[in-house]
Amino acid sequence: MQKIVECVPNFSEGKDLKTINSIFDAAKSVKSVRVFELEYNKDHNRCLFTIVGKPEDVLSSAYESIKTATKLIDMEKHKGEHPRIGATDVVPFTPVSGVAMEECVELANKLGKKVGEELGIPVFLYEEAAARPENRNLADVRKGEYEGLKVKMNKPDFGPSEMHPTAGAVVVGARKYLVAFNVNLDTHDIEIAKKIAGVIREKNGGLAGLKALGFEVDGMAQVSMNLVDYEKNNFDDAYRAVETEAGKMGITIKSSEIYGMIPLESLVGAVKTTFKADTFKSDQVLEKRLYE
Repeated sequence: MQKIVECVPNFSEGKDLKTINSIFDAAKSVKSVRVFELEYNKDHNRCLFTIVGKPEDVLSSAYESIKTATKLIDMEKHKGEHPRIGATDVVPFTPVSGVAMEECVELANKLGKKVGEELGIPVFLYEEAAARPENRNLADVRKGEYEGLKVKMNKPDFGPSEMHPTAGAVVVGARKYLVAFNVNLDTHDIEIAKKIAGVIREKNGGLAGLKALGFEVDGMAQVSMNLVDYEKNNFDDAYRAVETEAGKMGITIKSSEIYGMIPLESLVGAVKTTFKADTFKSDQVLEKRLYE
C-alpha cells in the first residue's frame, strides 16, 4: 500500500489574493504532491488548502508554503476574526493510507525543527505530536493569540524563544481527520452565535470532539466548528445541535458550509444518521468504485 498523508496548513491571510496565490503556488512547486481546495475568507482573514502525497514530499510542500508566507505576511498588520499566533498559524499532518499516526508525529517534529532552525520561527507541537500535555489542545497553545504571545511566550519545542518579528510563531502537529463546519444564523447578533458555541462545545459539556466559536462573517452571526473526531460526532450532529439551541432563542439557520476537504466516511455517516439508512456504505458511491 502506498504511503499517503494529508496536510492542511492554515495561513493568516484572507484578503490579498496575490499573497494567497503565492503561498498556494509555493506548495504546488513540489510537483510530486497534489494541492487543492484553496479556501479563504476576508472576515476570518485566513486561508487554507490541502496537500496530499508521500510523507516526505508533503513535508517539502508544506515547508515551501511556510517559507513564502513568512516573507509575505506581516503579523504586525494582521487583524481578523479567527484566533491565530502567526503568519503560518497551524500545520497538521493526518495519516491517509499506509501510514501510522506515529509517522505523522515524526513528520511534525522534522518540519518543526526545519522551520525553527532555517526560518527562525518558534514552533509549538500539538495534538498527537505534543511533547508536553499542556500543548496538546490547539486552543491552549493559541491562548492570548499573537498579541499575547508577544508579551509572554512559553518555551517553544523548536526555534528561538522569542516571536519572529513579522511571522510570529507556528503550531505543527499530527491528528486524525478534522471536519471544519460552519453554520450561519439568520441574525446579525454575534452574541447569539457565541452563546450557542459555548453550549455545544465539548469543553463546556457539549458534544464530544466538538470545538466551536462564534464570529461575525459576511454580515451574519456564524457558529464556526471543528469536529476533531467525526466518528463520535459528525457535522450533521453539530448542525442539529446548533439548530436546537438557535430554536430556543427563536433564531433559524440561514446556511451552512463544509470548509475544506473531508473523508468520504464522514459523508456516509451523515447519510446514515440523517436518513436512518443503517445499511448505506461507501461502496455504494459510484465514483469510489470507478476509481478504486
